[in-house]
Amino acid sequence: MSRHQSQGVVLTGYHSNAELLPQTELCGGSTSSCPPVPNREPDLLSRKTGHYSLEHNQSTQQQEDKYGPSLATSGTGASNTESGSSSAAHPGSQPSSSPKLGSSPRHSPNSKPRKQPTCQRSFSQDSLDELEMDDYWTEIENIKSSGEGHGRGGGEGETQEEEQQKAPEEGEHEEAWLTEAGLVRLVDDSLAAEDHEEDSAVFLSTLTRTQAAAVQLRVSSYQQTLLRRRNRQHFPDVRDIFRPPEKSEEPPKLKEESDKDATTVETETELNVEVAFSEQALSYRDNNQRLKVNSSLNSSDDKLPNFKLLRDKTGQTRVGDLSPLDMKKVHRLVLVEVTALFDTAGIDVKANKPGRVKSKESGLFGVPLITLLDQDHRRVPGTKVPLILQRLISHVEEEGLDTEGLLRIPGSATRVKSLCQELESSFYDRTFQWKQVKQHDAASLLKLFIRELPHPLLTVEYLNAFIAVNKLPTKKQQLQALNLLVLLLPEANRDTLKALVEFFQRVINHQVKNKMTLNNVSVVMAPNIFMFKGFRSKVTEQQEFSMATSTANIVRLLIRYQNLLWTIPKFILTQVRQQNMENQRKLYKDRAVRKLLKKITTDRPIDKAIPEENTQGIIRVQAPQFSKISMAIQLTEDLQAADVLTRFLSQDSSVSVKKEDLCLYEIGGNIKERCLDGETYMKDLSQLNPAAEWVIKEVQR
Repeated sequence: MSRHQSQGVVLTGYHSNAELLPQTELCGGSTSSCPPVPNREPDLLSRKTGHYSLEHNQSTQQQEDKYGPSLATSGTGASNTESGSSSAAHPGSQPSSSPKLGSSPRHSPNSKPRKQPTCQRSFSQDSLDELEMDDYWTEIENIKSSGEGHGRGGGEGETQEEEQQKAPEEGEHEEAWLTEAGLVRLVDDSLAAEDHEEDSAVFLSTLTRTQAAAVQLRVSSYQQTLLRRRNRQHFPDVRDIFRPPEKSEEPPKLKEESDKDATTVETETELNVEVAFSEQALSYRDNNQRLKVNSSLNSSDDKLPNFKLLRDKTGQTRVGDLSPLDMKKVHRLVLVEVTALFDTAGIDVKANKPGRVKSKESGLFGVPLITLLDQDHRRVPGTKVPLILQRLISHVEEEGLDTEGLLRIPGSATRVKSLCQELESSFYDRTFQWKQVKQHDAASLLKLFIRELPHPLLTVEYLNAFIAVNKLPTKKQQLQALNLLVLLLPEANRDTLKALVEFFQRVINHQVKNKMTLNNVSVVMAPNIFMFKGFRSKVTEQQEFSMATSTANIVRLLIRYQNLLWTIPKFILTQVRQQNMENQRKLYKDRAVRKLLKKITTDRPIDKAIPEENTQGIIRVQAPQFSKISMAIQLTEDLQAADVLTRFLSQDSSVSVKKEDLCLYEIGGNIKERCLDGETYMKDLSQLNPAAEWVIKEVQR
């Protein structure tokens, strides 16, 4: 049904009571290393006031000629919902309530009245308030204005190429995926070295049915592509790789757990991390559970469910708790799992191939994260988040988080440009005068730092996957997918993103005074995180409309559920334990290794011998870094890891380290090394890994 034929009431435009502030003339030039930022004063807060005009449908066509496309509030079809979503992202505003004409999808110079673009809006997300989304478009204006006519982060006489996203050629996506998962040997016999063969066999033996199906699909697709190119090389048949087990073979414990119906062990707001997310999604799909999500235009922060993890007695594992060797296994498993999760929902996510980008090799703005951290490590060893970002965050907080419009109101263009140049020359010399930096200027510098990264913070490879999260049918599945995608990010990107969302949450905690709610912060920061340079220049008007609420929703989820997203699900850790155990069995069964072990008078059994004390309900805790080297602990049902640390500190008065800087580690057995959560029940964990050693060490932050 067309607009002028539908019945009901039409929302034709938003009329602001505020006057449009004049644009400050930007300082151009190619000699600056920092692009200028448009100057908007705090008076922009007044644009939040105004009213909507309603007309009966007969006058819709006239209103379109005057204001542009209008938003119909009647109708129940899917097209109406989608159209309403895009219009919510950009009300047909009069010039007095809009940013500079011609620089956003809402306004085009000399444009004729045209039909509103049809924008795909995820039915699985709560809507963001229309006025809040107006902040999104204002932020887009700021970003585009700050980048017009300037190289990104280039120094004097230096320009920087835009990030190029290359669509992979036929078969390249599958090959890259299999390589990242460590399974490329399945389609390339030349890579089938003995160690890789064993590792792949062990890896495949621990996969769930949905994970195995995801691997099988990509192996088949890649084989078909290669056969089309050349038909002279023989490849292993995918049916042989995933041959079903014999009837007499006992299936692994993990697969039994994965086959359970997740709906029987969790409620709608509980996250079950013992069963693979893709298996839960499969149960949801097979049971035909079609949940309807509220699509109100006035969704408040509390519309997001209060998810919580089902408590696991063996402890929660956070990013950074595992050894690098085990984290490599986690990465491979997570890649397969998130792919299986999207496959179950019928979502095909293609990773973009990052192109070569000429970027600065030193400095602060427009420098790759890895390069920046290398600079920082020479000054502060162990730095995980760029020092300049840490300092900008701390300065904003020192000025107080009660400032109204914090993060939304940009700083002065002239001051921000000047401060950027001064920081480039004097930050590391510690001669920069932070007292001169106004709070809104510091916030603008923070956003500038994020969007001027040569590669996006969420990476070119995974950016499409982050956006595709909105297509998943439930909030729970969206959260599960985000959890996996966060784990896939490179360590530098993951740590930097964590520092940002923690800062955003502290801003939101002061929303009573600063008026920056979860939704406000999300819509302002979304374009800075997603609309990086190079990507912006290739986004069509329709795509930009569609991405508005989608990207804001992703940022909203990252902030709201940050305490859950930076954790490693138990089912992934269980698969890691299974791989370690299988690798040990293969190692000890090898005749050459056993012969060598006999020569050194150590004839070990298949599994590491269980200490005699463990069989008596006692564990021995080692503390080689301290004067009290070891301590025997009687296991009880209620004994937790935090209790062990407390008992150790009470018996060794010479320890000057604070309890929060110490960690009880699980080492050996079916895990390489793991820092234990304070609420880990030691008896349950000891039964899960009886061959482990228990060591108290300082936390490596």
